[in-house]
Amino acid sequence: MTVTDLLSYDDALTAFDPVMGLEVHVELGTATKMFCGCSTELGAEPNSQTCPTCLGLPGSLPVVNAIGVESAIKIGLALNCEIAQWCRFARKNYFYPDMPKNFQTSQYDEPIAFDGYLDVQLEDGEVFRVQIERAHMEEDTGKSLHVGGATGRIHGASHSLLDYNRAGIPLIEIVTKPIEGAGARAPEVAKAYVAELRELIKALGVSEARMEQGQMRCDVNLSLRPHGREKFGTRSETKNVNSLRSVERAARFEIQRHAAVLSSGGTIVQETRHFHEEDGSTTAGRIKEEAEDYRYFPEPDLVPVAPARDWVEELRSGLPELPRLRRKRLQEDWGIGDHEMQSVLNAGALDLILATIDQGADAASARKWWMGELARHANETGAELAALPITPAQVARVAALVAAGDLNDKLARQVIEGVLAGEGEPDAVVDGRGLKVVSDDGALGAAVDQAIESNAAIADKIRGGNLAAAGALIGAVMKLTRGQADAKRVRELVLEKLGVQ
Repeated sequence: MTVTDLLSYDDALTAFDPVMGLEVHVELGTATKMFCGCSTELGAEPNSQTCPTCLGLPGSLPVVNAIGVESAIKIGLALNCEIAQWCRFARKNYFYPDMPKNFQTSQYDEPIAFDGYLDVQLEDGEVFRVQIERAHMEEDTGKSLHVGGATGRIHGASHSLLDYNRAGIPLIEIVTKPIEGAGARAPEVAKAYVAELRELIKALGVSEARMEQGQMRCDVNLSLRPHGREKFGTRSETKNVNSLRSVERAARFEIQRHAAVLSSGGTIVQETRHFHEEDGSTTAGRIKEEAEDYRYFPEPDLVPVAPARDWVEELRSGLPELPRLRRKRLQEDWGIGDHEMQSVLNAGALDLILATIDQGADAASARKWWMGELARHANETGAELAALPITPAQVARVAALVAAGDLNDKLARQVIEGVLAGEGEPDAVVDGRGLKVVSDDGALGAAVDQAIESNAAIADKIRGGNLAAAGALIGAVMKLTRGQADAKRVRELVLEKLGVQ
């Protein structure tokens, strides 16, 4: 089915009610793998970070990574989950070409965390509660490289290469309960949930959660049912979606695709789907198995995990301020509303602003430069704000030069332009471009005299008591000094020279 075959989004929502389930895999930032001591560091030579345990060789025995368990508990607590007093691992049996054991060590009916929720805020300020079914521990698979095809996928490839360095890296899978009642806003809810979850994971310090690097990825389960019906429809599962925008697009596409199939009398196939970034479409993968097809059974080589209650409470008391609460506090501290905070979040500027404040800038100045000049530059170049070649320390220095009167806003924008162009630190750009504010009375006085002489009619208005007209003379002085005059001092000199007190 192509994009042109889809039912319109409005027509789809007129007839059907979407139900979603989101499964998010988070790669933990541990130094070693989940069940062995092999390094998790990225970039090593293929198959150089393996051992008999993660290769599944006969006689090898796994040992649980304690930091992985601790990270799972922290995630569960932050998601308002119950933490199991006793849980265990299971073997998930399936043909995994990139899992050397040919089964995955995971958790099935006894997860470490369950029955939680996460409140997410949509762009208009509405808060939507997403119920959490479970958060469980498991291991990642290896990496397949399909060679010889045009798309990098297995179809059309001449052969495949396997790298087992990633096999065994700790994962936490977070599974929502069915998300109902979102209606037309279902794609927006999906995006907001994954965004909030990513911020929470980063705040906990258990993962960098970089979606573009595969450290966090989302499977979007979606089904439709006619309005008024309680029974869920057949679901599709769009696998490994790795950006917030793509999560929203995948959900939207599947709503339109399902609606087109159902409206034409067709039947939805329960299957996995591949998401395509170039046009936001999905294509069929494989028929989706049910739980019983995986033949789960308890892992015989690992003892159950029974977190002590006092340890759980110690971890609970040590949780950092969670993102939504932090945002509310910052809004109050900064005196801004939901809309402005949402703009900060949408721009990816919050952490940059906070880092700039940490470097000595006041909150208003930090927001002003990141959300103004720098956001504009990011939009024009198509870059992420955090990827711009300027640091919070450099932005704070620009703000300090403005506060000291050494720069005005116009000159500060030129300094930022120079830093982005690679001309060095802000002070070096000021010196190199000769951008410092002119505040010397001698130079300013001469420019004021020239402006008065060239604008006699305006000068007469000011002498007659029309002080608002002083702005025109100040503008003339600014033009004469290429925008480098101290505007406050220029005004004082204009009034003084015209005899106006």
